[in-house]
Amino acid sequence: MSAPVTRPAPVLLRGAALASGESADVLVADGLVAAVGPDASAHPAAGAAEVLDCTGLIVLPGLVDLHTHLRQPGKEDAETVETGTRAAAMGGFTSVHAMANSTPTADTAGVVEQVWRLGRDAGWCDVHPVGAVTVGLAGEALADLGAMADSQARVRMFSDDGMCVHDAVLMRRALEYVKSFGGFVAQHAQEPKLTAGAQMNESELSGILGLPGWPAVAEEAIIARDVLLAQHVDSRLHVCHVSTEGSVRLIRWAKEQGVRVTAEVTPHHLLLTEELVRSYDPVYKVNPPLRREADVMALREALADGTIDTVGTDHAPHTPETKQCEWTVAAMGMTGLETALPVVQQAMVETGLLDWAGVARVLSVNPARIAGLTDQGQAGDDGAPRVGAVANLVVWDPSVRRTVDPEAHLTRSRNSPYRGMELPGATVHTLYRGHRVVADGAPATPYRHPAAAETGEASR
Repeated sequence: MSAPVTRPAPVLLRGAALASGESADVLVADGLVAAVGPDASAHPAAGAAEVLDCTGLIVLPGLVDLHTHLRQPGKEDAETVETGTRAAAMGGFTSVHAMANSTPTADTAGVVEQVWRLGRDAGWCDVHPVGAVTVGLAGEALADLGAMADSQARVRMFSDDGMCVHDAVLMRRALEYVKSFGGFVAQHAQEPKLTAGAQMNESELSGILGLPGWPAVAEEAIIARDVLLAQHVDSRLHVCHVSTEGSVRLIRWAKEQGVRVTAEVTPHHLLLTEELVRSYDPVYKVNPPLRREADVMALREALADGTIDTVGTDHAPHTPETKQCEWTVAAMGMTGLETALPVVQQAMVETGLLDWAGVARVLSVNPARIAGLTDQGQAGDDGAPRVGAVANLVVWDPSVRRTVDPEAHLTRSRNSPYRGMELPGATVHTLYRGHRVVADGAPATPYRHPAAAETGEASR
């Protein structure tokens, strides 16, 4: 017999700073934002609420990641849905999108529903499976996009991330297909013939280090083609992990033409450069590669001015066997869920490029809008909680600074490029559907979905 369903206890966040800059109390009751401001303490539910002193802390809408690798099914030695989403909650995320490159590939309704159920059972945050564009990510035939869209997982985002949909005809067909049900294609922009054997950014440094180079044009050529295809069929394109100055120019031009294109940048491309590759430490090996300082500055400016819409972590956990080895055979990827907001604070807030309303916009409001997460629209454009919205919130302490220790992270993998770096900020509380999944800076208890508690299985 399943455990009885219990509603999250009311919580009053007292004296918090909102992303908009004002100070206000926030009352959470029955899983919703019940009141904000002077009405919070006078609300009937306030008398039974647990009061949390949030003086000096910032309340942000729960973060939304459009680009997470949870590895399950098939690669549970690197990550599971449970460990990955617990790490996400610790990073302030209440919604993540799980990329399709699992084993088996998430290219059928059965696999995406499995990932979705695993997310509900874990209870740390919402998990939205990303469906593969092509069968097995092979780039030869379209996967059954319609079946995944009609499944319990209700997939709307499709990507062969890790692989590029390099065939122009196939990409056009995918864009046309997803348009019929309001979906979009998220492209990993990498022309394969220009990057065969590539190991790092193509530059003077790659020549010095003797590592085959990965030219910027390999990314930019695919973006140029795809924005024209999206314009031609009037469909939605999302560009994953933009990494070059030239890519920024192309996306800016496309938006000026009215193309329905959105774009993301990773935290590591906002902070790290190719100079780190001099160490030959494979923790810095990533796809797309770390680029030049000029690219980093262009990406920051593009995120600040809205050319790039959101920050996607591209959280890519790997086992020690695949990362602690010779550079040329090491896997590509870095962990990022637990360090994303600290990196954004350092790269964007402390440089004056974004205020906290801007942080809420690029880490919550915009990605929720792109993905069509109507139940995640818990904040206005200024990042302030909306009364009546689902209470997905993160309480953030911007004043602390901590040295990154991957051994203390909740993700199953340890391939963080920030090891030993001092980064600002820390999650104090994460509220997922009104339940504190992170409390006082530590994981608490997961949320039990009512359907799962009552029936023993997830449903939607």
